[in-house]
Amino acid sequence: MPPSPPPPAGPPAAQALTGMTVLDLTQVMAGPFCTMVLADLGADVIKVENPQDGDQTRRSWGTSGKGEDSRAFLSLNRNKRSITLDLKTQEGRDSFYRLVRTADVVIENWRPGVAERLGLDFDTLSAINPRLVVASISGFGKTGPYATRPGYDLIAQAMAGVMSITGEPDGRPVKSGIPVADLGAGLFCAVGILAAWSSSKETGQGQYLETSLFESTLALSVWESTEFWTTGDAPLALGSANRMSAPYQALATKDGYVTIGANNDRLWNRLCECTELTRLLSDTRFIDNPSRMANRAALVAELEAVFTGRTTAEWVDVLLGAGIPAGPIQNYQQVLEEDPHVKERDMIKFMDHPVEGRVEVIGSPIRLSRTPPTIRRHPPLLGEHNDEVLGT
Repeated sequence: MPPSPPPPAGPPAAQALTGMTVLDLTQVMAGPFCTMVLADLGADVIKVENPQDGDQTRRSWGTSGKGEDSRAFLSLNRNKRSITLDLKTQEGRDSFYRLVRTADVVIENWRPGVAERLGLDFDTLSAINPRLVVASISGFGKTGPYATRPGYDLIAQAMAGVMSITGEPDGRPVKSGIPVADLGAGLFCAVGILAAWSSSKETGQGQYLETSLFESTLALSVWESTEFWTTGDAPLALGSANRMSAPYQALATKDGYVTIGANNDRLWNRLCECTELTRLLSDTRFIDNPSRMANRAALVAELEAVFTGRTTAEWVDVLLGAGIPAGPIQNYQQVLEEDPHVKERDMIKFMDHPVEGRVEVIGSPIRLSRTPPTIRRHPPLLGEHNDEVLGT
């Protein structure tokens, strides 16, 4: 894959969030992902880290490359500046307060109560800067019986219901393959920050906002909650199948699996025609979508008896040719190195790191015609911008 061109020399062009200054007190995943989204869009994100070892992801998560920082840290912290402050000392807090005076956003992901103990809570900070937006991400939120519990993606997925509907029926509990609780909380927080910042610019008044891994994960359960409220029965794991239509899932082929989305009567008719299974059109078990869902096991057996006769690639061509949504199941080597659409859409970016050299990262999926996201800075070394930001 040819490397994407380096960013142009000189000052960066104005971007959508140029002018927003974010003081980032977060670490690990949810918070750093949130602030990376803002940084990609042009915000000046100043990552405030403890002087000893910084964001714990630098050292204790994932594998390191040439330097001490892990690749996990590099994947979540581009376009940011790093400073080090000991916020447990008055000197460190005073330095932070000076930055607050001209900042737009402060974001933290400490357990409830920590910000208050440090003197970095909303009431204290908004007294310094009334237009400040203060955002918090925690495991379960600031109130409620779970508020003091530690929050991890796995725990949030389990308690919010995700692990009850992920995996094959009657199988062991399975979490989502990607950390939906962490990333969902980061995205919801970014949306909240943008809304609060927009309001602050209009009114001159900041506000406090919070979200949690648990609530963000629950908020993504739009299909599952609907099924429960409609039927009165808790949704169950369906493997790759869809709880609102059938057939909409992965089907076994001669050499693997193909995913299909024949999720309405028009597409069902086309599927029966291109698979030479037109006899199923008059089969009362499959006469409409509720019937197909009720008889999903029999439906899959009928389809796979045909699908296992040809390869995945052959079926993708046949199905797409008939106007039926379909695709192969790809691993990440195929996605990141071979997929022509990923290449054409320029989703793999490269950045130059002072220690690691050329590092590949996933690009932003946000496509703005006038102020697109850019990669302007490498993930910062610990305290790399102390002089630049603090003048020390």
